[in-house]
Amino acid sequence: MFAKDELSDDAFLCGRLRLWQPKAGYRAATDAVLLAAACPAVAGEAVLDLGCGAGAASLCLGWRVKGLHLTGLELQPAYAALARENARRNGIAIEVVDGDLSQMPAVLRRSFDHVIANPPYYPRGGTASPTPGRDAAMRAELPLSHWIAAAAPRLRPGGWLTMICGADSLPEVLSALAPRLGSAAVLPLAPRAGRPAGRILLHARKGGRAAFRLLAPFVIHQGDHHDGDRESYTPGANAVLRDGHSILAAFAQG
Repeated sequence: MFAKDELSDDAFLCGRLRLWQPKAGYRAATDAVLLAAACPAVAGEAVLDLGCGAGAASLCLGWRVKGLHLTGLELQPAYAALARENARRNGIAIEVVDGDLSQMPAVLRRSFDHVIANPPYYPRGGTASPTPGRDAAMRAELPLSHWIAAAAPRLRPGGWLTMICGADSLPEVLSALAPRLGSAAVLPLAPRAGRPAGRILLHARKGGRAAFRLLAPFVIHQGDHHDGDRESYTPGANAVLRDGHSILAAFAQG
């Protein structure tokens, strides 16, 4: 468990959510909000968040779509406890299960309408973070194929996987979808117009047979360079990151 003096009180969605996060550990930011915005869940559906951390993605989704049945799986008990506290604090119901996706807890051997995931993106090796919790949350101990293999059996037929990950991992992700998942659509996330995408959002459907779609980039910042301390979000990014809107219109292209 984290002591209170180890936590910061952080605003998400322009203060619509308040989340406790460790000052020195892994801290959710825009990726969690973008992931939540990309999930096509509707009221009454069940959503599983693989590696939910302190609950940011699930709670952003639960704030936008009322009446969801939210479940999170988290490897680190201190983060799982924090997710439960953040859910209580914001009045959003979520079941948080302690466990490892490579050894799926028996309680999660059931079907969900959606699985969402923000896998760690730093490769193994290199310099570890001096904060063990941050290093465990951000260092990719399991390949992305394992995350997809864990998600696919949890999805009901026709259910959706929504994932955010590094753009350089796209070949690995696409090769891991078959044979259970298809109808893949990839939304590149570009920091600025004309810049290469560093991250991608993925939709894939269990049993889907539609052609693969690579969509036009979703641009996060206005202008061609950083200008002072202001955020300078594009109108679309501002609607998602600050006002809690979905990003689903970007997936409806073509």
